[in-house]
Amino acid sequence: MNDSPQHDQRVDDTAETTGPPIRVLVVDDDEPHAQAVAESLHRVGYDCTIEVSGEDGAARIESDHFDVVVTDLMMGDLDGLALLQKTKEELPNAEVILLTGHASVQSALAAGQAGASMYLTKPLDINELRSAVEKASTRLRLLRRNAELARRLDERFGFEGVIGNSPSMNRVIDQLKHVAPTNSTVLIEGESGTGKELVARALHQNSDRKSKPFVPLNISALPESILESELFGHEAGAFTGAIGQRIGKFEFANGGTLFLDEVGEMPHETQIKLLRVLEDRKVARIGANEEISVNVRMVAATNADLQKAVKEGRFREDLYYRIAVVTIDLPPLRERRADVPLLIDHFRKEFAEAYGRDVPDVSRAARQALIAHDWPGNIRQLRNTIERMLVLDSDGLLDVDDLPDDIVPANDGDADTTRSFSGADGLVGRPLTEVERFYIEQALALVDGKREDAAALLGIGERTLYRKIKEYGLNQ
Repeated sequence: MNDSPQHDQRVDDTAETTGPPIRVLVVDDDEPHAQAVAESLHRVGYDCTIEVSGEDGAARIESDHFDVVVTDLMMGDLDGLALLQKTKEELPNAEVILLTGHASVQSALAAGQAGASMYLTKPLDINELRSAVEKASTRLRLLRRNAELARRLDERFGFEGVIGNSPSMNRVIDQLKHVAPTNSTVLIEGESGTGKELVARALHQNSDRKSKPFVPLNISALPESILESELFGHEAGAFTGAIGQRIGKFEFANGGTLFLDEVGEMPHETQIKLLRVLEDRKVARIGANEEISVNVRMVAATNADLQKAVKEGRFREDLYYRIAVVTIDLPPLRERRADVPLLIDHFRKEFAEAYGRDVPDVSRAARQALIAHDWPGNIRQLRNTIERMLVLDSDGLLDVDDLPDDIVPANDGDADTTRSFSGADGLVGRPLTEVERFYIEQALALVDGKREDAAALLGIGERTLYRKIKEYGLNQ
């Protein structure tokens, strides 16, 4: 093996050391050669294991995990091609590098057809060997990175990303679980800031289309003059300013999901064309004679009353029934206050990670003020508020002095409102029944007497809450 110092330095400088180490199994019935191969790879950061027979190598592959297998081709008991096949069966993502002192065209072809990533001849050049392992490692790191990105995407936009434990949000999540695996067109209704795009992404991410594009388009953000071009595309010269060909959102989303936000703002003429595309599953670019077949699931969203718009003639009835096959109604945040603490904790962790800071605590008084606020901007407003508080915070505690001016903390002079739902120092030493009664009263007040939401906020069953209400004579 050619093992010169200059080769060592050059390869060592370029070796990637970030992330978990790449595990390499070296199989060679020439033990000194196996040791030399393993040592040369170990010196540049690879985690190496040695086996000195094909049978032992196969047994190790069955019982352990490796990223790369470097194996001799000619071995007495079980040869390298058999070990290659065994590796592909047990470790389908692993890369296999074959070594041989008897190179031939036939053996090289056989190795390639069996799935070997590289075929090297002895005596080995250390630089060539390390380069081969690094190429194999690069592919594996890419697979790991893609898997991690997919995991994060699932975490962010899966059903877990639709945060809430209130009865109303549990119903929404249950709807999503049923409709996501289908191809049904979905209409998401809700006030601005309630998380309609997040729900649309969750539908996509939990469908068979998750590997294909998710394409969002806000109808209200586009001038009427370019909307059709954005949706359907255009050919060069189709209209003034159409210099080149443009692929529309329908084509771009082919195989995936097209999310049309604020669909109620769509002009009447565009509504007609959209209906035709949804019915025929074909789209024609502006200025083109030929139609293109598309396979797109459409999810629409609106903060307007589309049924009222239909009655007033502002939205086509046939299009409404075409897009509202399944309707999901997102409640405003003021109607699900039980979810506010969950959202607070989610956002403070999110922004702490984003800004490289420790996750701050939230004072009792600040948390209660956040829960009691009506949030006209819904989740978007709460998210922006938590980000603002964290950015401006200097002591690791999000307190009432960090609250925006429009969020008013409880009046210090009112004993009933100063006690925090997350803990009341004034109740220390009081009988347990008084503490329990206080928390139930606070929970009911925060959710406007809705027992389902109060039970969720308290973490108890609704029947238990009903029994306690009767027991304490709370007249709810």
